[in-house]
Amino acid sequence: MARSSRYDAIDFTPPKGAAQAASRGLKLREAHGKGGTAVGVARARDLAAQTTLSPATVRRMVSYFARHEVDKQGKGWANRSDPSAGYIAWQLWGGDAGKRWAERLDQRMRKAEEK
Repeated sequence: MARSSRYDAIDFTPPKGAAQAASRGLKLREAHGKGGTAVGVARARDLAAQTTLSPATVRRMVSYFARHEVDKQGKGWANRSDPSAGYIAWQLWGGDAGKRWAERLDQRMRKAEEK
């Protein structure tokens, strides 16, 4: 018998926008030889494939984005010819779409935990 989870009503499948950003991040990392860590690359592969993530992984995404929001102030952010390593890493984690999605899911998880 399958166990019920307090998160059963939450879909942990990444949205198309996050998948597209992660794919873009993988391509940029390949082209420029910078940006992201092994963890970021693994996250990008999962996001790009729209693999269902765990609640813990979504929370790690929220934490990543909170720590790296400041990177947007860095030199070369989103520069088309030479994007910053921070920009590439941000894309690997799903970009702005991934940030919005992870934050929405985190809010829903917190509400479920309160019940």
